[in-house]
Amino acid sequence: MARRSRRKNPEALRSELVKLLNDFESKLREENLRDQVKALVPANHVLRDLGSSLVDEEGVNSARDRILAYFKKYPLVLLHGDELMVVAGISEYARRIRELRVEFGWAILSGSTLRDVDVDLTSEQVEEAKTDTYYLASIEQDRDSALRWNIANTIRKDASSVKDKILRYLRENVGKKVTGEELIYLANGKSEWARRIRELRTEEGWPVMTRASGRPDLDVGVYMLEEDRQAEVHDRRIPDPVRIEVLERDSFSCKFCGWNIANRNHADRIRNLLELHHIDHHADGGKNIVSNLITLCNVCHDDVHRGKCTPQQLFALIKS
Repeated sequence: MARRSRRKNPEALRSELVKLLNDFESKLREENLRDQVKALVPANHVLRDLGSSLVDEEGVNSARDRILAYFKKYPLVLLHGDELMVVAGISEYARRIRELRVEFGWAILSGSTLRDVDVDLTSEQVEEAKTDTYYLASIEQDRDSALRWNIANTIRKDASSVKDKILRYLRENVGKKVTGEELIYLANGKSEWARRIRELRTEEGWPVMTRASGRPDLDVGVYMLEEDRQAEVHDRRIPDPVRIEVLERDSFSCKFCGWNIANRNHADRIRNLLELHHIDHHADGGKNIVSNLITLCNVCHDDVHRGKCTPQQLFALIKS
């Protein structure tokens, strides 16, 4: 049975560790390898005890609790697995991280996932983001996460393509936040998952949103299918850089009514997403350029197509 960490005063443990290491000096002069190894076992136990005693908070007792407490002290910071192993006091810290993510709904991203999500990283951060690094993207717990992971587990076993699995999963969770870790799991770890999401959004017109593509309220590494419908064919060809520039110019708000994600009424089940509208219609030769696009909520977008606003009025709105 694995030994549980023994938590006590860190200074007392430090002193105990120093004594054990000093006593080990005599073992180094001996030639019996097994005796040397056995003499280090107590020091190894005390070192783990010392690490697990550093997180000294009320109610933080298990390795999983200590890992979570450490993450909460450093949200949005790339942490190394070795750090988490120290505070956990056990070598199986990665399993505890998975439990926090899958069973308890904490938005913990691995470094490899962080490199693929829609977020700008410095070259230093990219270099540091490895498989054994982790990142707490939000201090808010997602209590629906366990149910979504069960759904993901069912879809993952399907024989369909990675893109089809991702789309099916997103359609099962319309309007809900989905993490990159969930999508990696669906893709059986295949690195193509991020490219398939971009294809779903830019080529096939599914409104899959991220922090960098129109939903600044979403956390890093989180995706959301805003609505279970595809955009018109001509709207799918708006390049992402153009789309983002239009949204930023219009302050991520409907230029007609002022609606945005921040001021939405959760009781309003109709007005729920932002769309880009071609002022000079694409079908009539209107171009996918910033000066010909305007941000509208889905309700105002439908109204404009019904003739509620002229192109001249829309051009005036984007200049105001």
